[in-house]
Amino acid sequence: MFNRNLQNQLNIALADTPAVLIIGARQVGKTTLSRLIPNAGYLTFDDVNVLSIAKKSPADFVSNLSKPVIIDEIQLCPEILPAIKQSVDNNRVAGQFILTGSANVLTLPKVSESLAGRVEILTLRTLSQNEIEGNETNLVDKLFADDIGFSTNFTVIERDDLLNRMLIGGYPEVVSRKSESRRNDWFQSYITTILQRDVRDLANIEGLIEMPRLLSLLASRAAGILNVAEVSRSLALPQMTVSRYMSLLDKVFLIESLPAWSGSLKSRLVKAPKIFITDTGLLSYLQGLNLKKLNNEPTLTGSLTENFVVNELKKQLGWSETRAEMFHFRTSNDKEVDIILENTAGKLVGIEVKSGLTINKNDFKGLELLADSLPTKFKRGIILYTGNQFLSFGKDMFIVPINALWLEN
Repeated sequence: MFNRNLQNQLNIALADTPAVLIIGARQVGKTTLSRLIPNAGYLTFDDVNVLSIAKKSPADFVSNLSKPVIIDEIQLCPEILPAIKQSVDNNRVAGQFILTGSANVLTLPKVSESLAGRVEILTLRTLSQNEIEGNETNLVDKLFADDIGFSTNFTVIERDDLLNRMLIGGYPEVVSRKSESRRNDWFQSYITTILQRDVRDLANIEGLIEMPRLLSLLASRAAGILNVAEVSRSLALPQMTVSRYMSLLDKVFLIESLPAWSGSLKSRLVKAPKIFITDTGLLSYLQGLNLKKLNNEPTLTGSLTENFVVNELKKQLGWSETRAEMFHFRTSNDKEVDIILENTAGKLVGIEVKSGLTINKNDFKGLELLADSLPTKFKRGIILYTGNQFLSFGKDMFIVPINALWLEN
């Protein structure tokens, strides 16, 4: 079993908050994490008998629970949340309810209102590379520190090792499987279960044939600017249908968008989001990628690497001391920065992702535009690359090995 870096945040939340909601995709370890809580009872709405009782009389169901209690798959019975709200309002003792959801219940009608001010929400993602390695390295905190604090040389990461990390991704079950064929078998069953079960639970749709096609198409455009009209034309589906299906894929944590940074610049900014798959193992399965294909077609590694870095940084944001939001940045004349992190003080860190070993001055153009245009907000810019040297490339500009995401240095 892997130690999860989110566990400390969970313990802190339970010490002063009546209810904690852990959301995330199926099979990322929500139940395993929650069941580490001492003396907590356990119920799951995957059990049809438990679900039936809760739906019949939510108030009686909640009032009869011994606390603390873990309730799994809360999205299957959202009508229980007003009863939990009432229970919490009557008794503000911390750590009573630990809820988990494999669909984003915050997007369901009236749920946010029921939970507001009474529950702390934690997002558990697939395993990060530092969780796989067994450490709590956090690049986000280092990037916002006054001193970026790396030594000059990092352990060399072999190209095939990096590619394998991306191809496997972070689902715990997949990480434990040794062969590509067994990992592919798992992903095939996983996608089928999500689309035929969880999506049906969220909405009655006719498009179970179109949904896998849409997911595969989005995978082929991962790390690119989202163009719903183009996706609509490619699938011969109405734009409203595509948008609805994408919303469902987002709710079950298969895809997510990275919004465009919308701060004040003289340059005209692209406002469309980028689209990402929430795990690069899943992305690789959907694209039919393996080590041989990536080595034969190295151009395929660019978007995969960017998706990988976005995934890793989002995981680290879940337990970093720095509170920050993530964006992408692009001007109408195609100057861009792959990732912008903006902290609560409005300070910006720009991150470019390169899958190669060689970096030159032109690679810093987007970062330099940010630095020149926003001198009081710009903290620093980095390029993550596959080399092993940490080097300064001018004032507040650095090249940083990609394995700084998971190696303590």
